[in-house]
Amino acid sequence: MTSSEPCTHATADRYDAEEAEASSAAVLGPTIAFLAEFAGEGRALEFAIGTGRVGVPLRERGVPVVGIELSEHMAAVLRRKVDEDRLPVVIGDMATTVVPGGFALVYLVYDTITNLLTQDEQVECFRNAARHLEPGGRFVIELGVPPLRLLPPGQVAVPFDVSQRHLGFDTFDLVEQMLVSHHFTRDGDDGRYRRENSRHRYAWSAELDLMARIAGLELERRVADWDGSAFAQDSAKHISVWRKPT
Repeated sequence: MTSSEPCTHATADRYDAEEAEASSAAVLGPTIAFLAEFAGEGRALEFAIGTGRVGVPLRERGVPVVGIELSEHMAAVLRRKVDEDRLPVVIGDMATTVVPGGFALVYLVYDTITNLLTQDEQVECFRNAARHLEPGGRFVIELGVPPLRLLPPGQVAVPFDVSQRHLGFDTFDLVEQMLVSHHFTRDGDDGRYRRENSRHRYAWSAELDLMARIAGLELERRVADWDGSAFAQDSAKHISVWRKPT
């Protein structure tokens, strides 16, 4: 069992529409190129594959992809795009679910490791990645840098989107290393807003490096984005690559 909160049927049905910009060729192009380079001629395993935002175009690129997904509703949306023979998906959590065979690449994008709400589960996610990797294979994670520098003394909320149809902000529990992401989304033109929230356990890059060491993986590369730009003090996120020794 996992502390992750599976997406509902309603969330899955509107996910692709709400993530249309993140699914555009302009945004996904560097992501797919980056992952395809590390997959090489081997297979790729996506933890929390969702509706296939990344997995489907990576498969179309020629990389054999297998997915693990906790939400049956998200997997059902993916299945409308590609059949099981072409892109197999196993229903289960990314910390413990095992699929057959070895992989040159395991990857986890879009901050999704934070869906595991305990440090122990996040460590198990790294161990599960290592379990699936062939010698020399890589584990890739995309994760935002916790924006705690934006918190003045006494403040616990940080906005991340203030637009005409959406208001988003995160609230932080600095003791438990938890955040709640709050979304107010305008539905239609009658002035009504839909409210949603989700819980996450944020983690620092150095903490992930220690998780990787526990799992027997070695840090190979860390960049600020899929285009390979340098990771620096003001980077909002990082793409990290750990390698399983040969």
